[in-house]
Amino acid sequence: MGARSLIAIDRHPRLATIGSTPFLDRDMADFYEIHPDTPQPRRIDRIVEVLRDGAVMLYPTDTVYAIGCDIHVKSAVDRVRQIKRLSNNKPLTFLCSSLSDIAKYAWVSDPAYRLMKHLVPGPYTFLLPATKLVPRLVMDPKRKTTGIRVPDRPACLALLQTLGTPIASTSAYLPNEDGSTPIPTFEVGRAIDKAELFDRLENLVDVIVDDGTETGYQVSTVLDLTEYDPKVVRPGLGWEELGHWIDLPDMPISRADVGG
Repeated sequence: MGARSLIAIDRHPRLATIGSTPFLDRDMADFYEIHPDTPQPRRIDRIVEVLRDGAVMLYPTDTVYAIGCDIHVKSAVDRVRQIKRLSNNKPLTFLCSSLSDIAKYAWVSDPAYRLMKHLVPGPYTFLLPATKLVPRLVMDPKRKTTGIRVPDRPACLALLQTLGTPIASTSAYLPNEDGSTPIPTFEVGRAIDKAELFDRLENLVDVIVDDGTETGYQVSTVLDLTEYDPKVVRPGLGWEELGHWIDLPDMPISRADVGG
């Protein structure tokens, strides 16, 4: 990889394509090294500033590296979809800073709240009925539901708390040239080398956040909490710990996947 700077992103990107799909090519992403336990406030502030201006970032979560942006910046959400080749009817997960923050964007029943208290923060995505605060761009258009996580990662939480709004997030992988089959960023059973991950995506995102930890390969466990009894939609990281709180079905653990 070439040298990166900590300056603001280019506001006049050129148009390029992934296959036949156009995207905004900013040549090279700005690179931010963040302390894994005590994120530097000035660097977090810089990242948040460009996120508010519509930047898309590659950043570490408590599961896998993800591509994310401010949930309320439509142009940025559109770019995330373009990079991942996601249709508009494909819902996007988003990250919140706390359980109380989740309650602003989703209707949470008493049983769901009691369960979530044991699992937040952590590697769990909760499917919940969306409130009017959730942009249509990220919710399930048919079920009117949304997938929400509270990550257990200092860098993520610092970004969320400083930004003050959720971050739309999807695991970091790229489509094939023909768009038919994904090239997994996370190969089954092992994490891809971080340098290779950055090389693949540095021309597609505006910001790369590195907290010094290695990439993961297990995605989050997805729980459907739209009804009284919770339902496991996708087992992933944290799957075994769920057995303390609910009955677990016999399901294979997901690794390479479109979610984070």
